[in-house]
Amino acid sequence: MLSWNGREDTLACLESLARLRDDADVAVLVVDNGSRDGTAAAVRAAHPGVTVIENGANLGFAGGNNAGIVHALAHGAEWVVLVNNDATLAPDAIATMRDAASRHPDAGVLAGKLFFADPPDRIWFAGQRVSLLTGYSGVPDGHGRPDAPEFRVERQVDRAVGAFMAVSRQAIEAAGPLDDDLFAYVEDVDWSLRIRRAGFSVWFVPEAIAHHRVSASSGGEGGSTTALYYGVRNTIVVCERHRPLRSRLAALRRVSIVATFTLHALRSPHRRALLAAVREGWRDAREGRLGKRQRPSDTDVASPR
Repeated sequence: MLSWNGREDTLACLESLARLRDDADVAVLVVDNGSRDGTAAAVRAAHPGVTVIENGANLGFAGGNNAGIVHALAHGAEWVVLVNNDATLAPDAIATMRDAASRHPDAGVLAGKLFFADPPDRIWFAGQRVSLLTGYSGVPDGHGRPDAPEFRVERQVDRAVGAFMAVSRQAIEAAGPLDDDLFAYVEDVDWSLRIRRAGFSVWFVPEAIAHHRVSASSGGEGGSTTALYYGVRNTIVVCERHRPLRSRLAALRRVSIVATFTLHALRSPHRRALLAAVREGWRDAREGRLGKRQRPSDTDVASPR
């Protein structure tokens, strides 16, 4: 679990992990990305059995999680489960993923089903396709809808989400870890695609359930300049990395990506700052500027991932 100035969310997530069933071979690891709110000390005090890694700086979602992945593999983990600190897991979530792994020996990634924390009966993620040709993959399956039989089918999907996904040691050794250069957002898409290219499959496991603290009404990540900047930049980079096109078609795809994120920005009362973030993301993708966002940024209107 990665934490960055999210002490209360992290503690709530750890409380849900403490209730896991059949957890004899599950180790919990919190990676702190340079928090200034006392997260590391609070975790050690409340959950002394949890391992805490302090990065000392914000390495992003990719770099921060990679520190935990390296530690987990070095200590014998056969599967690594990424869990957002603003998510809570059902008590049988990990046991359910373990069962799915035994049913699907070709799986390199297992994608859990995520519901909104509020309202808790609405789906946030139940699988998703990835459209590299256009750069627009649509919303995840079931997004904003109540659970239904079609969202309870275990099946192969194009990608998992970093909020709740399990990745095998074999897949990580074959495809590598998350891409630090992407820093945050879309890195889980890139990882899923690289793992599939290495010969593994991605399975959606609908009975492995978590609830994610995202606002269904506001769109959550869509209200953040950080999310829009990295979303634009990294979507362009990942599409061009995995589906190169001739120059004119590549330019059209960039226009499509920028237009999609621009529409998200225009729906917000903070549209001026959000539109600036979209333009910045497009410029940095064009110039090949990756890693942590380099230009001074406006204050986000929603907490970053």
